Amino acid sequence: MTKPIMARATAVWLIDNTTISFKQIADFVGMHELEIQGIADGDVATGVKGFDPVANNQLTQEEIDLAEKNPLHKVKLKFNPSAVGEEKRRGPRYTPLSKRQDRPASIYWLVKFHPELSDGQISKLVGTTKPTIQAIRDRTHWNIGNIQPVDPVALGLCKQSELDAAVQKAVAKRQAEGVVMNDDERRKLVSTEQSLSMEDAPKMPTAIEGLETFSLKDDDEDEEEKEAVYDAESLFKVPASKDEDEDEDKQP
Repeated sequence: MTKPIMARATAVWLIDNTTISFKQIADFVGMHELEIQGIADGDVATGVKGFDPVANNQLTQEEIDLAEKNPLHKVKLKFNPSAVGEEKRRGPRYTPLSKRQDRPASIYWLVKFHPELSDGQISKLVGTTKPTIQAIRDRTHWNIGNIQPVDPVALGLCKQSELDAAVQKAVAKRQAEGVVMNDDERRKLVSTEQSLSMEDAPKMPTAIEGLETFSLKDDDEDEEEKEAVYDAESLFKVPASKDEDEDEDKQP
């Protein structure tokens, strides 16, 4: 259901000028009933000026009258013939002004670590244009010397789930085309969920105590070493010198 513009200001006006129930107003403007209650109590939307939906061609007086008489009546937005068949404009993702300067760094990261992604996929992920992506790929961007690759997820330009979905789509496309990938490319195509499910590699301990037991060998090799018994005499035995050998020969 389409909602009115300036929903909170419209709710303020309906509370002040009608006897429509809070539930009806909440359903009409797309807000929670408790938030409408807060507006009526003066705890929410303090200082917000009411927006007349009747004067602004969003609601009819007849619809208000029906809602006031019947608490179960659902208030409907006024029909606008000019909006019939209107579709949402398709284009790059909107990026806030505060984050637009971070887009080249995220594009560079995607181009470097996920070269399998198409320009269209990168454009949807970070909200940029194909000429900008191509300029960074070709290293002809005017600021390419100062651009450092940064993960777009860390910059807040896209979600990790969106990046994983794009990577998996690229994987399926490559497999369908029969492209042979090397081991390094396969590792880059692993999603976050698959990466988290893998076994952790042994890490160097930070404390001295941990270095005593740290080993890169498998558990089976460690068990074999444990089974082997070493005594002090065999470990610290020093080869006899020539003089000692002669003395032993002289003894009866």
